[in-house]
Amino acid sequence: MKAILFVGHGSRLPAGNDEVRNFVQQMTPSISDEYIVETCFLEFEKPNIPTGIKNAVERGATEIYAIPIILLQAGHSKIHIPHEIDEAKVDYPNVKFTYGRPIGIHEEVIEILLSRLQQTGFAIEEEHKDTAILLIGRGGSDADANSDFYKISRLLYERLHVATVEPAFMGVAAPLVDEGMERCSRLGAKKVIMLPYFLFTGILMERMAKMKARYNVDYPELEIELAEYFGYHDKLKTVLHDRINEAVAGEVKMNCDTCQYRINAMDFIDHHHHHDDDDHDHHHGHSHSHSHDHDHDHDHACDGHDHDHCHAETKN
Repeated sequence: MKAILFVGHGSRLPAGNDEVRNFVQQMTPSISDEYIVETCFLEFEKPNIPTGIKNAVERGATEIYAIPIILLQAGHSKIHIPHEIDEAKVDYPNVKFTYGRPIGIHEEVIEILLSRLQQTGFAIEEEHKDTAILLIGRGGSDADANSDFYKISRLLYERLHVATVEPAFMGVAAPLVDEGMERCSRLGAKKVIMLPYFLFTGILMERMAKMKARYNVDYPELEIELAEYFGYHDKLKTVLHDRINEAVAGEVKMNCDTCQYRINAMDFIDHHHHHDDDDHDHHHGHSHSHSHDHDHDHDHACDGHDHDHCHAETKN
């Protein structure tokens, strides 16, 4: 049997984890009956990835397609999840694993952002010379993911008639949200719409609501609105179906810039991800060998870079 294993990031906020489960439950009727559907989490919540794989195998899966419900290609999708799959290959040598790619840059992502703007009363076809869109992402240390976020902000700008679309991050990467808001003000905006680039609710959404309240005091001359995060948007389901179809067809394209370093990177990155509550021992006595035959003539639609075409299928 075949299984689709959805991998959510996981949140310290239970409501965020419930949203992931509910979203997968909503998607399941549109997935062929030939697939077992399981949900697991990278961190903060159970079941973790090893337990999710175990659950699928115990239900009879001999082929598992791991589909990350993660926005951009960064450390989690490039290193941590593939590492867990490598561990599972040792535990289940008769199971074939195929790793799909994250949501990444997809035309439906832009449509989701546009719809969230519309929900605030913003007319996307009209000209808004005095309005700035502050697109807010999580932020991280992966330059590839941060650059993809900037590309998404530009793609969004191309669809609007606003003064600016300013990308900003909640942490780790610059510019931070405070800097983004200050830039919007200095550029002469009279209205700023804070547009979260988050999949589900969580601690960061709570923090963003507090930031908006502070900005209302710090920038009394600005009209500030906070839009909704992605949530249960039907177009998000379309994106994930595309990622499933890619994986099943063996047409997964990932950024190969760092794949040759992935296993060595695990020596320096903590990959346990708060798994204390799940029964799994990461200390396997084995090594991993990976070989990627890259053809440099492929266009990288997934990340906006013209790099290699990497089939992320990990076969035994």
